[in-house]
Amino acid sequence: MNRLRSADGQVTVMAAVLMVFLVAMVAFVLDIGSWFRQQRSAQSTVDAAALAGAQALPSDPAGAKTIAANFAKKNGGVTGLTITVSTKWTPNDQITVTQAKPAAGFFSKVIGISAVTVHAHATAISEQPSQPLAVAPIAVNISHQDLSGLGCPCFGAGSPTTIPLGKTGAPGSFTLLNLDLSSQNGTVGASTLASWLTNGFNQYLPLGDYYSDPGAKFNDSKIQAALAARNNSELLFPVYDTLTGSGSNADYHVIAWVGFHLTGSNPISGTSGTISGWFTRVIWAGIVSSTGPPVNSPDLGVRAVALIN
Repeated sequence: MNRLRSADGQVTVMAAVLMVFLVAMVAFVLDIGSWFRQQRSAQSTVDAAALAGAQALPSDPAGAKTIAANFAKKNGGVTGLTITVSTKWTPNDQITVTQAKPAAGFFSKVIGISAVTVHAHATAISEQPSQPLAVAPIAVNISHQDLSGLGCPCFGAGSPTTIPLGKTGAPGSFTLLNLDLSSQNGTVGASTLASWLTNGFNQYLPLGDYYSDPGAKFNDSKIQAALAARNNSELLFPVYDTLTGSGSNADYHVIAWVGFHLTGSNPISGTSGTISGWFTRVIWAGIVSSTGPPVNSPDLGVRAVALIN
């Protein structure tokens, strides 16, 4: 009997010890979950801060740091925050935001762990897109004085200019493009062109050859209404260096993209007309290539931002 009582006592002690151990483990798991959530929150903060700061690159690296820090302050805090601007492909084209901050535990204190350090890291790049989205179908010649003139490209309201909409040198060719690369020629309906002016083309577009629309459709009421609707806003135009062929088979060789702040269209009739505004630097939706900016493409102030790490 004494032996049985002794065994019962040992089982009770072991059960009590095991219960304490199980409770401690459950509590520790709960703290691990809390630390994981805090790390994900920190990661979201640095991701967003890096993307926000990248929009000021490459022209304003100091401003990029300030923007990133302010964004982090409003969205998770700046404890343990480090921000650096560096070069990946072109000077000052990337920003890195890291954060290391304590994450308090509650149940883990019973095993001597009061806090752990959670780490988060994000790098964003600001670079010429290899393929932008929402392009408008008006072709701009790279020889335009505000793109290739002395001291240019020239941007901003201090350099107002016009872009011609008439014939561009090839027989039957005008400045409106067919942006649909699956087409067999340049003929596009006025309603479609107007939609592309209003909303931009709904696919990412590469550099290369694009057909010219053969008609003077810029004097169509739908296209004029689309231009009027876009007054005082930015559009993204394809920039070409050569035009070959004629009519619906005329090809614009697109070598770059440029932002344009539209302020109006001048009288458009027959085969002539212009739009007014100025070229502008823009942050635009687009694909940033893992191999860097497009080769031999002039830098006309268009940037896309993306997380790369």
